Amino acid sequence: MSKAVSEEYLMTEGPIAGKILRYALPVFIGHLFQQLYNTADALIVGNLVGSRALAAVTGVGTIVFMAIGFFLGFSMGSGIVIARYIGARDDENIHRSVHTSVAVGLFFSVLLTAAGVLLSPAVLRLMGTPADVFDDANTYLQIYFAGCTGFVMYNTFVGILQASGDSKHPLYYLIISSMTNVVLDIFFIVAFGMGVDGAALATVISQALAALLVLRRLRRQDDAIRVSLTKIRFYAANLKEIVRYGFPAAIQNCVTDFANMMIQSYVNSFTSAAMAGMGAYSKVEGFAFLPVNSFSIAMSTFISQNRGAGEKERMRRGARFGLLCSVFFVEIIGVLTFVLSPLLVSAFNRDPEVVAYGVLRGHICSLFLCLMGFTHVCAAVLRGLGKPMAPMLIILICWCAVRVAVLSTIGQSLHDIRLICWLYPITWTLSSIAEFIYLQIMKRRGDL
Repeated sequence: MSKAVSEEYLMTEGPIAGKILRYALPVFIGHLFQQLYNTADALIVGNLVGSRALAAVTGVGTIVFMAIGFFLGFSMGSGIVIARYIGARDDENIHRSVHTSVAVGLFFSVLLTAAGVLLSPAVLRLMGTPADVFDDANTYLQIYFAGCTGFVMYNTFVGILQASGDSKHPLYYLIISSMTNVVLDIFFIVAFGMGVDGAALATVISQALAALLVLRRLRRQDDAIRVSLTKIRFYAANLKEIVRYGFPAAIQNCVTDFANMMIQSYVNSFTSAAMAGMGAYSKVEGFAFLPVNSFSIAMSTFISQNRGAGEKERMRRGARFGLLCSVFFVEIIGVLTFVLSPLLVSAFNRDPEVVAYGVLRGHICSLFLCLMGFTHVCAAVLRGLGKPMAPMLIILICWCAVRVAVLSTIGQSLHDIRLICWLYPITWTLSSIAEFIYLQIMKRRGDL
């Protein structure tokens, strides 16, 4: 029998619902801890340092996401390629794809570190970051990018494990990393009296720890996904495949985050209270995204492995189950967010103006989160089916182009924060309709 991966983690056999849920649940819990340590920065900074520091930490999120989003697209492409070869039990190409993926991660580590540290001040000025927030935001960004190798390589290594169907061990490492981050946040800010620099340093150290733990696991594997440091290189054919799947996702992430930077610039034109309030709600909404992200990763792996194994009926049933679960769970969180948004936003900062801005966005966006979930999981299904261009084009048109067009026209004459809030559910609706139609076309063609 092939030594591709442990039979325990293969998703080409056994009950579909059980396989998907057993995969998605550890991913969900892991991302919950990751979100907690991201939120810990904002909570501790917002309550112990102040609303301006909170604005700095939350306001740079779009810059970070834009910078790392391009890499994450390639990481996603690597996972799809590896999972397909695992389904086909092609050990040689699994091995080559794994080591090419690690080489890609190292390349992006160097690139992001240099570009992030050097360009952070210029990007912050371009976004119109308020003067009272600028220094803290720049400090946080430069420390984060100086240590971003931990984040990049962690996602590279985890992508390899998850492509094999193993979502349990990444959970263990994220729990350790998250606890480390919270402890270091408190240690640096409370014990040493540091500000946003302490929060950034805590994040960098905890991410590096997580990366080392996953690498240790991969070095000890006894199957085709084992990482050997001496074999890390670019294998041309496998790199070409990773680029084919990863580049569309990378472009999608990058352009989407660029559009979000424009939105952040629009928010910056109000007050630091608006930045803090909208940023605080984005942290809350991050929790609603957890089941979406979990089922998206599960769907990419499930569809890719079964596509490699030629299990078309199993792909169709799995896609239907994953979509229904994602929409159901995220909407439950959306309803709770709508009801509890005043309490949740005030946990970050009790300034009434800050809370008012956060609650406004929560009451407009939260009940439409099911559409965000539907869009992301549909995109994951399409990528797993070998159609990476379709979700890229849909997202770029329905999200990026529409948002930028509205801000460039209506936004120039209507200076109202509600415009930003309504842009999200409107564009989620457009992309959901487009992807649903595309999936129906694929079903009629027999591709799904």
